[in-house]
Amino acid sequence: MKETQENSPSAVPEEPFLLKKRALRLEYFTVAYNVLEAAVSIFFGRRAGSIALVGFGLDSLIESLSGGILIWRLKKPLQENNEKEERLEIMATRLVAVTFFILAAYVVVESVRKLVTAEIPERTLPGIIIAFLSLMIMPILAWKKKELGIRLNSPALVADSKETLACAFLSVALLLGLGLHFFTGIWFADSIAAFFIVVFLIKEGLEAWEGDEN
Repeated sequence: MKETQENSPSAVPEEPFLLKKRALRLEYFTVAYNVLEAAVSIFFGRRAGSIALVGFGLDSLIESLSGGILIWRLKKPLQENNEKEERLEIMATRLVAVTFFILAAYVVVESVRKLVTAEIPERTLPGIIIAFLSLMIMPILAWKKKELGIRLNSPALVADSKETLACAFLSVALLLGLGLHFFTGIWFADSIAAFFIVVFLIKEGLEAWEGDEN
């Protein structure tokens, strides 16, 4: 009887199960928030002719992709086969790393194009509000994901927390760029700030990709 209970599904440790449920709730919120943020940012960005704001919206879509990858990963049942569990973790971590590189490439291309074409966007107060809200929300999400990722021993979730933090850094660049343009007329500030973010994105992407080999 004792052996039957130990081999039954109810014998799965309760704490990891509850931690996974908390992590899933965070990822569902991340995806929902970023889809809404993307729609609003792209709408107002196109309306104002702001490449930075449209780019921020596209970044939110990539964040949604990363969140979707983690939802797929976390919904996988706990495996008794540790080797299989490890393979799933490596796959998920590398998929998250790829989103870092996609985002870095996009930021570089759009920043250069904006500087070369000298396209001056209209001033947009909604864009400033969007950037401010993201700056308030994303660091909290990143901190909670990192905490759960460490407790679950999930490099994929920790990597995703870094990408959420990257979104907060992008919010700073967007807020500075739109804010300076709104109040002083300096339209190219966000493109210059974005180059500093690219270094962060590439660094974290490489660490996420190589982390599973260490």
